[in-house]
Amino acid sequence: MPRPADSDPRATLRSGLPDRYLTPDDIAGMFGVPLETVYQWRRKRTGPPGFRVGKHLRYDPADVRAYVTQRKSAA
Repeated sequence: MPRPADSDPRATLRSGLPDRYLTPDDIAGMFGVPLETVYQWRRKRTGPPGFRVGKHLRYDPADVRAYVTQRKSAA
């Protein structure tokens, strides 16, 4: 079943991040990168900071927003 346009993670990055913790799949979709890239960023500590909830990796939308802001100002 196709997802509605307003649930597309890439669309939410521009208009504001969702009000929930994000998954690695969300991050990959928002930045248009493969999922493995998200995991490499985590291993190398170069991407947005994530945290574990049990065995699940999650990202705080505020941390993702701060990461994007930092990257934009560094460019």
